[in-house]
Amino acid sequence: MDSKFLIIKKVAENSEGVITTKQIEDAGLSRTVIKNYVDQELLIRESHGIYTLSTDIVDDYKLIQKRSEKIIFSYGTALYLHGMSDRVPHILDLSVPQGYNVSRIKKDHPNFRFHYVKKELWHLGIVKIRTPMGAEVKVYDKERCICDLINNKKEMDMQLYVHAIKEYFSPGGNVRKILQYGKAFGIEDKIRNYMEVLI
Repeated sequence: MDSKFLIIKKVAENSEGVITTKQIEDAGLSRTVIKNYVDQELLIRESHGIYTLSTDIVDDYKLIQKRSEKIIFSYGTALYLHGMSDRVPHILDLSVPQGYNVSRIKKDHPNFRFHYVKKELWHLGIVKIRTPMGAEVKVYDKERCICDLINNKKEMDMQLYVHAIKEYFSPGGNVRKILQYGKAFGIEDKIRNYMEVLI
């Protein structure tokens, strides 16, 4: 194995198996090197500017998030990653700021469902969490997920909705934080109603 590929392997190890063109260039290697390794089937081109080692089993959640810093796992997908749903999501819920162009990603991934969020609320509740395979990804916290569910109740799967609401509002929910989020989303009264019934 040549020294250049060892550099790429090291970069991959440090970024949980998913490598970008920029990371490879920052390590002092050229784009020509990338093409050579793809041709030799040592690297797999996953999407524009994103690669994995052909010998690795890749965490799909990590791979998805590498496509854009603006992608945050949300709704049912975030609930699953938080352990608040035992349903492995087949349609992945992703939130991005309003006006953000995801047409290329949509074309590549018909199983992605994008939620467009007001720019001033997009950052609210972003946390890092480990996926079932152990990679670190960004998701909305439990409070933000519950607010999103309440805000979009008509579009939600009712089984998922009821389970998540009951789970959150059983002892252990962060009352102060969820009321603060509720205020930002204009649903504070609805949250108080749930609290009266379920806490």
